[in-house]
Amino acid sequence: MVAKPSKSDTRIAILGAGMSGLGMAARLKAAGYTTFDIFEKSDGVGGTWRDNTYPGCGCDVPSHLYSYSFDLNPDWDYKWSLQPQILKYFEDFADKNDLRPHCRFNTEITDCTYDEASATWTLTERSGASHTADVVVSGLGQLNVPSIPDFKGKDSFAGATFHSARWDHSVDLDGKTVCVIGNGPSAVQFVPEIQKRVGKLINFQRSPAWCRPRGQREYTASDKKAFRSQPWRINWYRWRIRAYADFGFGAFMQKSPMGMSRSLKKMCADHLEDQVKDEGLRALLTPDFEPGCKRILISDDYYPALCQPNVEVIRQGVREITPEGVVGEDGVLRKCDVIIFATGFQSTEFLTPMTVHGRGSVSLDAAWQDGAEAFKGVAVAGFPNLFLLYGPNTNLGHNSIILMVERQIDYIIQCIDKISEPGIASVDVTPSSMRAYNDALQADLSKTVWAGDCASWYKTESGKVTNNWSGKTTAYAAEMKAPDWADFQIVRAN
Repeated sequence: MVAKPSKSDTRIAILGAGMSGLGMAARLKAAGYTTFDIFEKSDGVGGTWRDNTYPGCGCDVPSHLYSYSFDLNPDWDYKWSLQPQILKYFEDFADKNDLRPHCRFNTEITDCTYDEASATWTLTERSGASHTADVVVSGLGQLNVPSIPDFKGKDSFAGATFHSARWDHSVDLDGKTVCVIGNGPSAVQFVPEIQKRVGKLINFQRSPAWCRPRGQREYTASDKKAFRSQPWRINWYRWRIRAYADFGFGAFMQKSPMGMSRSLKKMCADHLEDQVKDEGLRALLTPDFEPGCKRILISDDYYPALCQPNVEVIRQGVREITPEGVVGEDGVLRKCDVIIFATGFQSTEFLTPMTVHGRGSVSLDAAWQDGAEAFKGVAVAGFPNLFLLYGPNTNLGHNSIILMVERQIDYIIQCIDKISEPGIASVDVTPSSMRAYNDALQADLSKTVWAGDCASWYKTESGKVTNNWSGKTTAYAAEMKAPDWADFQIVRAN
């Protein structure tokens, strides 16, 4: 094992040029690290905001909180920003911080393997080329690999099919009969847009979700001027949004304080009743689980779109797909011209499809055979000098993920600082610390609505909640203030 004598000699590989990877790179640069590469499988920066281009695509976190605290933007056009402006924000951020020279675009890493003798990681591209790094930071997150259930006859359909996260803009939807399978956060945004264009829209909803009002509004020129001339206004506004959202976390507890869960349910039920006057349709769209067990949708125009005469809501799953269309659980074939899968992501399969091997050639898949877990969401025992951004149990159901990622970035940089000290080869969280942390975390999660009976992308098929954090963002910030080196095995160089 060879020690790294300085920050400039510490080789760092960042996986992904999305929100997490770009933020990590910029803060590393500010901390004095210069030898880092960002491996990005696409041809540009932006991550999920480059991948998702479906009509109506936007963020369900208010704009001023879905931005870095160290790169405030006074010029957001809307309270809830749309995809083009969010992508531009991250593209501009990359340019302002001169990160593009560090990017290796069109480069997908398919394997990462740790060598104990040299305390280095070998990263292998799909092309077969390899790279060596002292530290690997994954910014791949939880929502990057689309999931399409293995429906019987899925490949037999004669018309066009695509996943909403890989929208095929070459397919003309005007006047067509379009079948949308799924009703999650993406569908709630694109269904109102395509409903205006299609001849008929058929929406299969195996399990309808709760939806609350969005309250979209456009920022005026005077709003932007005030934010630009007095930056404290943005920070105050960010604090207010975060604090209000954190206060609302109580609604996601099984024993909700102050009747918060009842208030949340009433707000969603009132929204449904206000916008859907037809009792039959309203019954179809009423969930059979408590709000929060699945991700709550946010929209002002989703329900009105479903009420239109060219829309048919089918509350059932899919039995099979035929060359002519989709067969529901009732055995009825609904013929269509196009099928759009709004079926989410492989959210509990972190880092997939990349393979990762740590000490003793143990694979991360084997380490996570009972469900993904990590120490504070960022480190896994047996995988030295490997760190995760937006890793297991760091997702939020109530607030901005950027708040979490910024805390992770600061924590990981402190770990990299330790690795860069003279004579240090690696740091690896101890199995006992990781076990104790996750036992306490799962105990806390068992008190939340996410541990309820409904199936969701927050947990595995066995019921283990692998995606969500168990509390407020302030509680996580306190956890991530600084590493306790008693939790880590620090290996010295020869």
